[in-house]
Amino acid sequence: MAEHARDLSKTLLLSGNEAIARGAWEAGVRLGSGYPGTPSSEILPALVALGDVYCEWSVNEKVALEVAAGASVAGARCIVTMKHVGLNVAADPLFTMAYTGVEGGLVIISADDPSMHSSQNEQDNRNYARAAKVPMLEPSDSREAREMTMRAFELSEEFDTPVILRPLTRVCHSDGLVEVGERQEVGLRGDLAKQPEKYVMVPAYARKRRVEMAERIARLVALAEEDGGLNREEMGDRSLGIIASGVAYQYAKEAFPEASFLKLGMVWPLPPERIRRFAAQVDRLFVVEELDPFLTEQVLAMGVAVEPVDESSRIGELTPARVREMVTGEKQPPAQAEAGLPPRPPTLCAGCPHRSVFLALRRLKAFVTGDIGCYTLGTLAPLEALHTCLCMGAGINEAHGIQKVRGHEAPVVAVIGDSTFTHSGITGLVNVAYNAGVSTVLILDNRTTAMTGGQVHPGTGVTLSGLPGRELDFEKLADAVGIEDVRVVDPYDMAATEQAIREAMANPRPSVVIARRECVLHVREHPPAPQLAEDKCIRCGRCIRIGCPAIFDGSGEGERPMPRIDAVLCNGCMMCAQVCPVDALIVPDAGEGDA
Repeated sequence: MAEHARDLSKTLLLSGNEAIARGAWEAGVRLGSGYPGTPSSEILPALVALGDVYCEWSVNEKVALEVAAGASVAGARCIVTMKHVGLNVAADPLFTMAYTGVEGGLVIISADDPSMHSSQNEQDNRNYARAAKVPMLEPSDSREAREMTMRAFELSEEFDTPVILRPLTRVCHSDGLVEVGERQEVGLRGDLAKQPEKYVMVPAYARKRRVEMAERIARLVALAEEDGGLNREEMGDRSLGIIASGVAYQYAKEAFPEASFLKLGMVWPLPPERIRRFAAQVDRLFVVEELDPFLTEQVLAMGVAVEPVDESSRIGELTPARVREMVTGEKQPPAQAEAGLPPRPPTLCAGCPHRSVFLALRRLKAFVTGDIGCYTLGTLAPLEALHTCLCMGAGINEAHGIQKVRGHEAPVVAVIGDSTFTHSGITGLVNVAYNAGVSTVLILDNRTTAMTGGQVHPGTGVTLSGLPGRELDFEKLADAVGIEDVRVVDPYDMAATEQAIREAMANPRPSVVIARRECVLHVREHPPAPQLAEDKCIRCGRCIRIGCPAIFDGSGEGERPMPRIDAVLCNGCMMCAQVCPVDALIVPDAGEGDA
């Protein structure tokens, strides 16, 4: 046993995201850039904490990739992080970088989110690898996340290409034992020599690079055929063969531990001869994969027979039980939730400054075009005041489009968060001003990127490294692009907030209302909870209907509502008191303590 013992001093329990950061750090990465997005948000904070690496939250994913492209041209190893929809934003530079190639190794993390735990769609970014013609690796656990990150840098430099690493939510957020090493100090590659034929993609140069890209793909296929570290066969019971990658491999391995497996670590390009050899050694062949039939279609195109699976398996996350059902056809009993558990729908936090904004918009009967953030919850009961949510920055542009065809009489308001505004809202606001729009834009400025865990952004004046940065002045920016009607309100003042929105909506010219109040989760000290004067309360239920989780109906069955306040949850915003028609909710006198 001693000969197989590991040095536990070099073994850490790491999440997949932490392991990616560790792998990048050990590989000698010099720059990390990205934009926060679940499930990738923890990578850059983990990387910057290790030291010796410049890291930044860029204003969006396109900027992040272009920053890394510049650092790569300068010879540095770089990593770029984002969630799957972030790659849509970064697709423009990605497709051309596949032509230019790299100098220093460049690895793009595209974290996919099957079942949409915190996403607006369930896209499969393996399709990007094939479309952009760049190699993609897919780890199945934390150990592979570290190892494949390191290998990705080597492949990037060896084959002169960006490399995409695709961890899924379960890999990003699951912990595993990872053997770690020391950092390699990798020097800058090259001399920053002028290479216009490589990096200036005018047609004459791009045509030459296109030929080189085709040659690169052929060499990558040859590597995939031979490399047992990236792709490997695990021969067991040959009556059942399974081709799988990433976390789907883990599910299949648990469901059929005795089966034979072809585990693919590189999911594009694929090794056709290796796949054919494996298929010839098994009686029945299945491809187990989440989301799109990406591997399945390519294997079938190779002339390899694959057993069909239920198309319902293409939706949502797999589980070992679902994999067993895919292969055997035997229906598995659905998991049963424990009886008696109360429903827990998502809701804005107690004291969230966004709540008053949506209450005002609902009273004003506005049609609200929304955006990606905590405030997307404004669509749910009891607020029910958000009517569209497409993608980052779309709300401003949708409002503009609606009013161009409906006119000013349409009471349309766009809602966008401060981080999302810097990400992709500024161009929309410029477009509104330039094209004589009449939109009202509400910037919900809670001083953080709240939905993804409280990351900094240009509006906070603090960088990822904790250093002071230039704080973006939203008021001056709005004025600079041509918006003359700019108002700033404290959303805790419900009357003033509603009045500002009403006046802005009445303006026949474009307007901006900035609702500024720090995210309640970032405030260390809060006022005491209000107290209920039961002798005044008329049990109308208005305070309960604002949807604050700290205030609830404590009445018995069949009784009129009686508000009760959870002083532990309450953050003292006093919105409940502001909607009370009889002033039954009061601030406790000094010295009385919390209610």
